[in-house]
Amino acid sequence: MKYPSRVAFLMIQLDILAVGDLVRAEDGSILKADSTSVLVRAGGRTIVVDPSTKYMRPAVKTSFRQIGVFPKDVDTVILTHSHRDHIENLDLYQNAEVLIHSGSDAEIAGAKAVDGGEIKICPGVRMVHTPGHCPEHCSVFVDSDRHYAIAGDAVPLEDNFRRMIPPRLNTDPSLALQSIKNIGDYADVVIPGHGFPFMTDR
Repeated sequence: MKYPSRVAFLMIQLDILAVGDLVRAEDGSILKADSTSVLVRAGGRTIVVDPSTKYMRPAVKTSFRQIGVFPKDVDTVILTHSHRDHIENLDLYQNAEVLIHSGSDAEIAGAKAVDGGEIKICPGVRMVHTPGHCPEHCSVFVDSDRHYAIAGDAVPLEDNFRRMIPPRLNTDPSLALQSIKNIGDYADVVIPGHGFPFMTDR
C-alpha cells in the first residue's frame, strides 16, 4: 500500500502518514525503530495516531502536503503508548489535545491520561485498551468501509499477528496475546506499529 493511502466511508478517512520499520541485530537488539503514523479524519475531528520519530518527520510532512492538511489542523493526537519511537514528533501538533491511556510511568508534557476499556473519540473512532506490550498500551479502532485497527505495538509486526507471538518487548506476555486476539476478533485490516497495513482473515 502506497502512502498516503486513503479510505473514505461515511466521511471517515484514513491516511498513512509514514510507514515505520523495526530493524534488529542478530542478537535481537534493536538497531532502528520508527513507528507508523496514521491520520484519521472522522466526525469533524482531525486525529493523528502515533507521531513517530524525527527520522520519519520528512515523510510525515510530505504526506500532509500531498493530502492537503496541515499539522496545525490536527486537533487530537492519540499515543498508543509512551515509547520514544512513537512520540518524537509531538511538537508538530501544537493545537492538538494529546491522549494516552493511563498506566504509563513516562511523563509526557501536556498529555491527558484516560481510563477505560474503550474510550469513544468520535463516531466510528475508539481508543481500546490493549495492554501487554506495556500497561498503558491502547489501539485505535476505526469503523469505516472495513474495521481498521491501528494497533501500535500490540501488533508491532505482521508476523506477531500471523504467528500469535507477543511483542518481544512486553510487560505481560499473556495480556499481550489476549490483546492480539482482541484485535483479530475486530479487525479486517491491521495497521501495525512498524510496517504496512495488512488484511486479516476475518
